[in-house]
Amino acid sequence: MRTTTLIAVMLIALGIVAFAYQGITYTTKEKVVDLGALQVTAETKKTLPLPPIVGAIALVGGIVLLVMGQKKS
Repeated sequence: MRTTTLIAVMLIALGIVAFAYQGITYTTKEKVVDLGALQVTAETKKTLPLPPIVGAIALVGGIVLLVMGQKKS
């Protein structure tokens, strides 16, 4: 498989995933209280938003690369 085709397929997959999830959610643990042997932690969910334009750019870029790779062959 050619490099251009592989990158195109990866960009198309990334674009579809970006449209489907609209962001990446992750959990962090934070210390709330630390009194010697007593420690209290809290889990906080944070979201890194992915705008739909990122998915659209990746999807269109992948399709363009795929088409341009086919025309060269």
